[in-house]
Amino acid sequence: MNAFTMPHLSLRRVILPGLLALALAGCATTPKINWASRVGTYTYDQAVLDFGPPDRYAKLSDGTVVAEWLTRRGYAHSYTTLGYGGWFGCWPYYPTYIDTYSPDHFLRLTFDAEGKLKGWKKFYK
Repeated sequence: MNAFTMPHLSLRRVILPGLLALALAGCATTPKINWASRVGTYTYDQAVLDFGPPDRYAKLSDGTVVAEWLTRRGYAHSYTTLGYGGWFGCWPYYPTYIDTYSPDHFLRLTFDAEGKLKGWKKFYK
């Protein structure tokens, strides 16, 4: 059999369901944390167990602890556009450069002197 007489795998029966399964598998996300509900009960020790040691830590004179964790690393990416010059591509091609950037994502948790969560903030740098 050659490629033209060989029974083919139907696009609808094989390839599309496979692509759909891959797309749906990529959509699974972890549930978001409701930090407001954890105020007064969540402790610094629990935070270290959940996120590891903080990237930044400060203990204030009143015993308050401010800790920050990097939750997602940002990126910078540069690339050129593709194309050609002139009506039929007969002129020189001059590329265009495009820069994209995403900042680092941080979580700042503030704990009282007894180690209980008293505030939180998400921010970007």
